[in-house]
Amino acid sequence: MKFDEIQIRVRYGETDQMGVVYHGNYALYLEMGRIEWLRKMGISYKSMEENGIMLPVVSLKINYKKSAGYDDVINVKTQLKNRPTAKIEFNYEITNEKGEVLTTASTTLVFIDKETNRPTRAPKYILDVVDRLY
Repeated sequence: MKFDEIQIRVRYGETDQMGVVYHGNYALYLEMGRIEWLRKMGISYKSMEENGIMLPVVSLKINYKKSAGYDDVINVKTQLKNRPTAKIEFNYEITNEKGEVLTTASTTLVFIDKETNRPTRAPKYILDVVDRLY
């Protein structure tokens, strides 16, 4: 599974007075895509945290091309950029129902040991899943 896709219907509260998705909400859409990508691999943020691993975002880059609006159905494609090390990187593409690219983005997250609050290597169970799928 090199990538995963989810669909989201834009809610009214995610838009501004012009009915356009507020730019800050795209970070939430990316998170939703990333969480589902991990979940479909059999990994959840909750279980990582319970096992002492935090995964904060340290870099977020977004390129807005077109607007999404209220009640639009958007598709968030999430793709692992490369094999995780002490960090994990994702690329994203958000499209509308016509297949038009609305937004491209990338994120970098770092594996943090919850006890030491220091970066750590990706857990073996994550690497095992990634290696098996790729």
